[in-house]
Amino acid sequence: MDLTPHIESLRRSLTAAAAPAGEDAARTAELLTESLDAGARLALMEALSEAAAEITAGLDQAGSSASVDLRVRGKEVDLRVTDVEAAEAAPPPAPPVDDDVARITLRLPESLKEDVEKAASGDGASVNAWLVRAINNAVHASRASGQQSGAKYSQRITGYARA
Repeated sequence: MDLTPHIESLRRSLTAAAAPAGEDAARTAELLTESLDAGARLALMEALSEAAAEITAGLDQAGSSASVDLRVRGKEVDLRVTDVEAAEAAPPPAPPVDDDVARITLRLPESLKEDVEKAASGDGASVNAWLVRAINNAVHASRASGQQSGAKYSQRITGYARA
């Protein structure tokens, strides 16, 4: 959902409301609407986020396992409905086992390396096997959620909110 038409509509309304007061007021309104863009976008995103939370709560009360997610990529906003039980029930496929193996060099901060080693040890796996499984799960989770590989915006926050 592109918020730009809504912001432009607000901008036109404010400019039109100031027009009867004269040229100076109209110019002041134009200047104010230029700085209003970020605040208006944030207010619209907050309203959409609250709506998504209310819809999810309504779905929960109706006994549905679906949730409504608000996803923001740049200036674009998406509302998506996902079936939580179906998403949790479908495990990612196992990493492929074949003779072709690629070698990469991975540079990690020392503290993260130690955390990876502890997690792998806790799972009874080698660091390599643990990393392959983690990468496989991350790749397939992003595909299942509809995120495209190599997407222009890669930062994403996920979760559930209750009001």
